[in-house]
Amino acid sequence: MRIALLPLVVKEVEKDVLKAVKEHVEEFYSRFGFKVETLPPKTASDVFFSYNPLRGQFLGRFFLMKVAEHRKGFSAVLGVTDGDLYEEGMNFIFGLANPHLKAAIISLARLRPEFYNEKDGEVLKERAIKEAMHELGHVFGLTHCENPRCVMHFSNSIIDTDYKGKNYCERCLNKLKRNLEGMI
Repeated sequence: MRIALLPLVVKEVEKDVLKAVKEHVEEFYSRFGFKVETLPPKTASDVFFSYNPLRGQFLGRFFLMKVAEHRKGFSAVLGVTDGDLYEEGMNFIFGLANPHLKAAIISLARLRPEFYNEKDGEVLKERAIKEAMHELGHVFGLTHCENPRCVMHFSNSIIDTDYKGKNYCERCLNKLKRNLEGMI
């Protein structure tokens, strides 16, 4: 079983961020028999139609559909983009997932420390890992968790993302195990 990591590039998706996400996801999911493979970067130019100039953002569902096109041969595919994403009724989204498509996307735009006038560049890797684990959790059937330290807790702001951990709480982990056993 394999998970694909797909850089979907507007301007730049940093290689060190992709590497950190890949290493953490692989370290965790390898216990379930998964390997993680980083695919060659794809330009997001064919989803530029989803750009809303009034918002300065892209409609996330189109990025998710683009990621889903690359699922063939993989159990799941996770896109990583630098585009600022939103969905109707929301100011922004850190990520989006669809368990039926076995696809997810995370956006680095609002995870970047400079977006909040912060200096710590390493925090981007931590935030990207958390959002990757969160969206993959959704791909594998997990819902939002009430535990604010669990990676499946809904992040309404960067404060929530920074507060939660990088992994699943015991309850979510047990549900994930049951869901993944059904895939094998």
